[in-house]
Amino acid sequence: MVRDILDINDFTILVEEANSKTVIVDSCSFDEPLIAVALYGSGNVHLAMKYAGKEKEYENTKGLALSFYADETVECVHTVSSIKPLQCIVIATSPKNLQKLPNDEGELFTELLEQLVNPSDHYVEGPRFFMTPEMQHIVDGIFNNSYEGKAKMMFFRSQITALLSHFFWQLSTLKDQGIKSVEREKLYEAKEILSQNLDTPPSLTELSRKIGLNTFKLKKDFKELFGVPVFKYLQNERMTMAHDLIRNKDATVQEAAWHVGYDSLSSFSNAFAKKFGFRPSEIKS
Repeated sequence: MVRDILDINDFTILVEEANSKTVIVDSCSFDEPLIAVALYGSGNVHLAMKYAGKEKEYENTKGLALSFYADETVECVHTVSSIKPLQCIVIATSPKNLQKLPNDEGELFTELLEQLVNPSDHYVEGPRFFMTPEMQHIVDGIFNNSYEGKAKMMFFRSQITALLSHFFWQLSTLKDQGIKSVEREKLYEAKEILSQNLDTPPSLTELSRKIGLNTFKLKKDFKELFGVPVFKYLQNERMTMAHDLIRNKDATVQEAAWHVGYDSLSSFSNAFAKKFGFRPSEIKS
């Protein structure tokens, strides 16, 4: 487990990364009450927030942007395995700092995260959604940067600001979406089914049947909620998993292609280059 803690303005930034060959359980708690946004990169770890004899669990964390309030009694527990490595960024601030945040950021928290600014329990979940491709790109860049010293701090400051901007913009647009909460959960389920079946994904018809939404609603609302069409999301997930397998030396290029459903190595290599701008054989671990 690698855990970096950075202080940027009145925000505390926690950057966590773990890739274990065996299942590990890691927990952390907070020194003071805070309002936070957690963003998950690769993997799909199990997350449990434990407090006052209660527990809130999250199974499909990959790509998740989760906002919450937590005080000192809350324990955050991640279960990490080799096939579900942890990449997590937590951007947190104390409620008492809201009025001191620059650029009217405190007003955004108060307006869009009111239930966290005035919490009703030790742990309160705020809005959550899956990151847009732009947010995912920023998160990937944070975990794959090679900056050091002052340049690294400058880079992190700019990227965290960009992430918060995207996060609050998505919150404001989500208010205007006409997707009911029940349908939203079905779309989360569809996303999870695709993520768990990258090598043999269901057709749109099969996926619609599994989650109980018609094909038209599935295509329309999936793109509205997650920012990309169903099979664009599937393609992104395939390439990201293949990249991780090759980079971590868990698979050869050919094995990674098979793992994400490609029989043709040339087709896989072309799709990979289209997404990342370089061939899978050029990855350096």
